[in-house]
Amino acid sequence: MSLLQKGMAALSNKNSRLKQLYPAVNELETPFPTCWSHKDKHEFIGLSEDGLTINYKGLGKIPKDAASIRTNYPIPPSCGIYYFEVKIISKGRDGYMGIGLSGADVSNNRLPGWENNSYGYHGDDGHSFSCSGHGEPYGPTFTTNDVIGCCVNLIDGTCFFTKNGVNLGAAFKNISYGMYPTVGLQTPGEIVQANFGKEPFLFDIEDYMQEYKVAVETQIGGMSLEQNNDLWQAILNRIVSSYLVHYGYSATAESFAKDTGQEYWAEELASIKNRQRIQKLVLGGNIGEAISVTQELYPGLLESRPNLFFVLKCRQFVEMVNGTDTEIQSKKGKRCISSHSSAKSSPCVSPYSYKSSRNTSAANSPHRPSMGSPLSTHSNGAVAAHSSDVTPNGTSVLNGSVPMSTANGTVNVSEVNGNSHATGDGGDGMNDNMDVDLPRSHVSHIQSTSEINLIKILQFGKELKSMNTMLSETRGTNEENDLMLEGIFSLLAYSDPWNSPIGSQLDPLQREPVCAALNSAILEIHGLPPLPVLETILGQTKQTLAEMTKAGIGASAFAQLTNFIHVETAQSNT
Repeated sequence: MSLLQKGMAALSNKNSRLKQLYPAVNELETPFPTCWSHKDKHEFIGLSEDGLTINYKGLGKIPKDAASIRTNYPIPPSCGIYYFEVKIISKGRDGYMGIGLSGADVSNNRLPGWENNSYGYHGDDGHSFSCSGHGEPYGPTFTTNDVIGCCVNLIDGTCFFTKNGVNLGAAFKNISYGMYPTVGLQTPGEIVQANFGKEPFLFDIEDYMQEYKVAVETQIGGMSLEQNNDLWQAILNRIVSSYLVHYGYSATAESFAKDTGQEYWAEELASIKNRQRIQKLVLGGNIGEAISVTQELYPGLLESRPNLFFVLKCRQFVEMVNGTDTEIQSKKGKRCISSHSSAKSSPCVSPYSYKSSRNTSAANSPHRPSMGSPLSTHSNGAVAAHSSDVTPNGTSVLNGSVPMSTANGTVNVSEVNGNSHATGDGGDGMNDNMDVDLPRSHVSHIQSTSEINLIKILQFGKELKSMNTMLSETRGTNEENDLMLEGIFSLLAYSDPWNSPIGSQLDPLQREPVCAALNSAILEIHGLPPLPVLETILGQTKQTLAEMTKAGIGASAFAQLTNFIHVETAQSNT
């Protein structure tokens, strides 16, 4: 392993350590403090290149020579409990050092604790200072080679310090959120080095956190629903039942309804089975057949939702390249795909065996949820899942479009006099004369099986281009559709599209959002909600927790949904 690779691996481990400590923190919204700030410091503070080690550069004769520094970011409220440590590399001349917290408005010309909205533990006398120049006896003094830690508990608003891994007890109360880790120095030769969590701490902060995690979970789990308990249970049963019906788990839904004494659902069983049939086709990559069955069972549905129709057609193009769509299957039902790698000796093989090292079928993909757990992590009740139910995954598609990868270049496709045509000329990827801007050898993964298949794919691409043009003229330009089209056409630029930079489009997992969008559209025409109530409740709960963390309610950091959702699954042959 190269030095660069070792460095990247070490950085990844450090970042994962922070995420393990503070799983509720959204770093994009509230980043962790990771180093001392190069801007938010006094001029007498010297700072190392990595932003972790500071030293005093002033004369240090009088208290006004004190200098402090804050971190690059404040403590995120969603930490719940936050901890950092500093090692005293040298106590310097007098060891007039303070470690603690301060707000963004506090002067950097003072040790932490001397000013309002500032708290500190000082090394020369062991006193704690809370918003005042008068300290109170707190703990032992500290000097060279000592490690001092500071813990902020945003659940109860307290703060305590540690010395060499030993908890010294509560130092302050009523700590508000928005505080910055702060260190102040006052005499020459003082040097300290910080650890903000990317290296193991001397104090076992995880054990301390665990006590509060258990306490919060116990408090939530102990909430009583004794009043109207039967009503709450009935509501929960309906929520679970509606989820099963939404995703077409008809056998499980019927069994659950009988076990819980519920009346049957609003949608007829035949309709549920129709949706299940369409979902199986989509998840199996048979998009063309899924479109035909949808048009037969639900006339006008796709025509009234042209963006969804376009997304399905784009997915069909991908599956044609993949060799799974019925449009390029042989009359005997075998899926004809490229002859490269292990499939060179056989011009027509199953894509599931051929691409075993790249992709698997939707039903057998290692990334897919278990067929026996349709509820996955969406319910806190236990439901036995029937093996006849297929998990379509509830990923929603916004605005009728699916995110797909795109290539750096563009690819044009055309059919000239019924034959595939390749040129070496450049193109913009969206010309009406959709030429293929790449050598014929680059499309060998399809052409080697059958020239007819390649012609079908190119002609289908031409029809997709026309469909997108018509949508743009009637409904306005849709950038997502343009990018989607460019991305799927780019697959033809690679002799091995499965292992190309845009090969993720061929992954069976990409069928799931398309499946969910089509399923929701069918439910809407039945007057049923496009999303199950259970997912709406979970989404609302997540948003509520996010708002609580923004408001500085520290306990929300330990109220994660995954801590309360327990799923039991079972396979059934009935």
